Amino acid sequence: MVGGAGWLNDPVTATPATHGPHRRPPPSTRAVALSELRGVLGLPPGAGPADPSGADPAVRGVTLDSRHVLPGDLYAALPGARHHGAQFAGQARASGAAAALSDRPLPGLPTLVVPDPRAVLGPLAAHLHDHPSHHLEVYGVTGTNGKTSTTHLLDAGLRSAGHRTGMISGIRVRTPEWSRPAQRTTPEAPELQETLAALREQGATSAAVEVSSHGLALHRVDGTRFRAAVFTNLGRDHLDLHGDQESYFAAKASLFAPHRCALAVVNVDDAHGRRLAAQVRVPVTTFSAAGRREADWRATEVRADADRTSFRLLGPGTDRRVRLHLLGTHQVDNALGAVAALHAGGLNVEDVLRGMEDLTAVSGRLQRIDEGQPFLALVDYAHNVAAQRRLLPFLRTLTGGRLVVVLGATGERDPGKRGPLGRTAAQLGDVVIVTDESPHDDDPAALREAVAGGARGAASAQVHVEADRDRAIRLAVSLADPGDVVVVSGRGHDGQLVAGGRTRAFDDGARLRAALAQLARGGRAPTVLLPEDQVRKSMVARPPCSSR
Repeated sequence: MVGGAGWLNDPVTATPATHGPHRRPPPSTRAVALSELRGVLGLPPGAGPADPSGADPAVRGVTLDSRHVLPGDLYAALPGARHHGAQFAGQARASGAAAALSDRPLPGLPTLVVPDPRAVLGPLAAHLHDHPSHHLEVYGVTGTNGKTSTTHLLDAGLRSAGHRTGMISGIRVRTPEWSRPAQRTTPEAPELQETLAALREQGATSAAVEVSSHGLALHRVDGTRFRAAVFTNLGRDHLDLHGDQESYFAAKASLFAPHRCALAVVNVDDAHGRRLAAQVRVPVTTFSAAGRREADWRATEVRADADRTSFRLLGPGTDRRVRLHLLGTHQVDNALGAVAALHAGGLNVEDVLRGMEDLTAVSGRLQRIDEGQPFLALVDYAHNVAAQRRLLPFLRTLTGGRLVVVLGATGERDPGKRGPLGRTAAQLGDVVIVTDESPHDDDPAALREAVAGGARGAASAQVHVEADRDRAIRLAVSLADPGDVVVVSGRGHDGQLVAGGRTRAFDDGARLRAALAQLARGGRAPTVLLPEDQVRKSMVARPPCSSR
């Protein structure tokens, strides 16, 4: 079931058609007659309003954002929580749209009318680009935590094995010829197919793709074929979208259906992973960071400190020590999943490990910030209870002093995880500073109180509440003693704070670095005024959130 989320079908298409982000020129596509697309959907000839001229227009691209329409595009007008894309059909037509896809006829445009246009958008875009995933080795990663790091490890392994690669992650979208920040974890279907087509045109042989449960439930990866897909784990998250944990699991499991995925790579330390491994109908490779002997790939002799993570890797024809620059014992799980997937895909283990061992960092994932301070300071993306339960015990091993945790809860998400977030931080940390973390249209004070209430009721940790995130970071720095650990958690690489329909650039790492630099100069951590302090009116119905 997918339910309980008012923004479920609220992409940027349902927004005014001005001041939108620039659309990269698409890769060359064959011109496809609208009648051919009608046939792809199984619609009878003439279904939907025809071109008034009687012509069969040629379609050269597809977009669901009216601001991005190029001449010859198919404009996908989808329903949204606040607007319907049909409201902006006039702008699409004026920009040269050749036709439309919607759940209703659009005036002045020949329209493919289907009950659920989102469900057919991926296959249509894939057909228009001649199914680019069929020409690439595409490796996907899904799970609650570890997706981004595993995707980056896959990319590093592919490149060191000699592949010309692309990467689509929650941090960046990269082809051999260009790179840009990601707007969301998994792009909307037209952008995904366009990017895969660009990879093919630029001579790429493979791609590593992060696949969120939003991407699966909202049909963003429909029409994409995966050589192998990795399941990392499943904890409580995104129940605002899925309704319950069983539906959340079903969304994740759908990536491993035979029509999508040729090979499944599954973490059997996770109970949901063991269930998935037993039920999938494609060949399965298993891995275990806990050293389960029944797993195909396992780790033993795990060691992790503030500089690197190492373990003994055991698998088919492999017994060797692996040394990662990435911090945290959870990176053992991620590396195992990546190695297992690439080996299943036919790559040489030594080749891929060379690249993984050379990977120095993943932005916002236990990212160290050093300005000469006498304590350890880090930024991490841990934004749910399961991630905190993996992060904080590891950080505890790095200090004989105190563990200072800055966190908050994102608005318009599962309210049931807010109290447990605070409780977990207080149980595993010594000082908890609750602050704002993109409340969107929720009441920020209520969000803070829900998290702080969980923290206060849990343990003897000191609990502070500071609404301003910059001041909260400065407070954490001012409270830290030599030998302590400070972690600013919840946002990682995300460079935006969203509140009340307004988006403000805000980088946790930059704010933490500025506070530490001031401390190193012998002063109190000041209010930090950076160039990013630009507030702009958000032009989208719901600003993109990269974890969706």
